[in-house]
Amino acid sequence: MTTSATSDRLAALDVMVDRQEIHDALTRFSRGMDRFDRDIFLSAFHDDATIAAGNFVGGPIDLYEWAGATHELGQVSTHHNLLNHTCDIDGDTAHTETYYLFVGRNHDDTNWIAGGRYIDRVERRDGQWRIALRTNVIEWSGIVPTMGIPFADVPDIHVNGAPSRSTTDPSYQRPLTNMRNPHVPD
Repeated sequence: MTTSATSDRLAALDVMVDRQEIHDALTRFSRGMDRFDRDIFLSAFHDDATIAAGNFVGGPIDLYEWAGATHELGQVSTHHNLLNHTCDIDGDTAHTETYYLFVGRNHDDTNWIAGGRYIDRVERRDGQWRIALRTNVIEWSGIVPTMGIPFADVPDIHVNGAPSRSTTDPSYQRPLTNMRNPHVPD
């Protein structure tokens, strides 16, 4: 491989690492909100970030308090799913557009679903990519029919941990282990 080709390849690898670090920041927002993990949520944003989401416009701490209370009042669980993602990097600034699908299981057992896009300016400061400005574009919303949660009647279904909006959720278990007995259904 020529020196020029090696240099081009290393530059492309740098861009890939930056893109992954940016995507990781966006994912921390989603996980932090769904697990009610304040530290993970706030690690997605620079302290002076501005977020415009629905009728909220403000900083990350206020967003966490407002959105967390809103979700706690309305839903027993939420999933902020990240979908298509574009990322234009220019030095220490990136502009991203990330499609999302929000699903919430409401307290009345209905399911709310909404879709839109997070449009972000992400900045690398002190070596860390984090969101500096977010605009949330909500494009549709609806209620989907409810059905029972599959396998809820299995006696040991939560032995490995029950879903939780806290750090008791099984996703925090290190190392992840299985405590359920082997069983192959008939």
